[in-house]
Amino acid sequence: MDMLINGQWVATKETIPVIDPWDGSLVDTVPHGTPQHVDQAISAAVSAFRSWRFSPVAQRMEILRKVADTVAHYLEDFARLIAREGSKTIREARKEVRRCVNTLSLSAEEARRLYGQTIPFDSFPGGEHRHGYWYREPIGVIAAITPFNDPLNLVAHKLGPAIAGGNTVVLKPATVTPLSALKLAQAFQDAGLPAGVLNVVTGPGGEVGDPLVSDPRVRMVSFTGGVEAGLHITRLAGLKKIGMELGSNSPVIVMADCDFDRAVADTVSGAFWAAGQNCIGVQRVYVQRPIFERYLEAFVAKTKTYKVGPKLEENCDMGPVITEAEAKRIESWIREAEASGATVHCGGQRGGPIGTVVEPTVMTGVTMAMKLGCQEVFGPVVALWPFDELEEAVTLANSVDYGLHAAIFTRSLSAAHYAIKHLECGGVIINDSTDYRLDQMPFGGIKNSGLGREGVAFALLEMTEPKVVCFTE
Repeated sequence: MDMLINGQWVATKETIPVIDPWDGSLVDTVPHGTPQHVDQAISAAVSAFRSWRFSPVAQRMEILRKVADTVAHYLEDFARLIAREGSKTIREARKEVRRCVNTLSLSAEEARRLYGQTIPFDSFPGGEHRHGYWYREPIGVIAAITPFNDPLNLVAHKLGPAIAGGNTVVLKPATVTPLSALKLAQAFQDAGLPAGVLNVVTGPGGEVGDPLVSDPRVRMVSFTGGVEAGLHITRLAGLKKIGMELGSNSPVIVMADCDFDRAVADTVSGAFWAAGQNCIGVQRVYVQRPIFERYLEAFVAKTKTYKVGPKLEENCDMGPVITEAEAKRIESWIREAEASGATVHCGGQRGGPIGTVVEPTVMTGVTMAMKLGCQEVFGPVVALWPFDELEEAVTLANSVDYGLHAAIFTRSLSAAHYAIKHLECGGVIINDSTDYRLDQMPFGGIKNSGLGREGVAFALLEMTEPKVVCFTE
């Protein structure tokens, strides 16, 4: 597949292979973009913005709806592509495609809700003969940088609001999973999006990402990825808007009065969805001591039922992680924790056809001094701890430098409201795992989990600016 610059599909002599992480087979190749391609893409976006910023809202809505319809029509094609190039099973991939359709549909609807407001200038002496209002304008060229774990829907979360708001975009998808994004770009082109409004450059972050985020013609960087890359971007970006979602180490608190079976099922699913490569995946589970041993036993038993294998098989529950290097890193974190006294109750081994499968792993005895305790593992590993009082669990939940989602299972409104008030995070989920997101809710975190909020309506506000109009009689 080629990359898209100014309405043209561009190939290069040097290409990048896209490899299926299950068996190492070649899925496709994409161009190896260069800084020159980035410059061309930004120039195209700048030029297109001159007219696209004034495009009728109805036109933007129509394009977004057409793209949503196209994705829905070709759901199985998109799903198989997601499953081949990434880590998701075919069932997980189908859910991502359905979410993408929803994200684009929401973007079309939110385009009509860019409201302004009148301003009472005469509310302060000297303003008696003034009247006016404010409204929102697009900010210009947006650099969108997306990760591998949701290669379609997280692209839609950037493109949908940006285009709905009248901006133009240069997208750099994850190097290991660029195909879904390119297929989506083709749908935008087929829907009649003018040349230059959306440009897609493929290539390594150091070669195409750095010149993209540092270019002064780019007025906003929207990035989803890791903390180190986020810090790197903030140093390069200069004076422009930045929106970032940088992951987490999500805690779940399980009270003794919970719906036991539901808590077990939801936390297991939340820990191992997409092989744990999920920014809101369950990594730490704090279980009240009276039910801890029973909960651990049930959690391990449920985990052992997971079928790990080829992603396109309908009964597959979990696939590989994205690369062998990532699998080795995750395995090393497990071995490091074991060497320091932690216990592996199930899983803990690496295998698969090319060494990319990490078994669903359940551990106890993990401490906050271990990487598994305080960092984001981004893999199928979860640790359980006992606690006595809710205040203790909340303190433990807050003890990391992340704050994206947290969750609590309880039948007590008092406990739920205590958690809501005291958990330091962007979202508190009650009686479900941290791995829940509705694409229209504000999504983001505090501390090292990021800056700003996604979720279509909220991203649209981030991607537009208010302009004040004042008439003097």
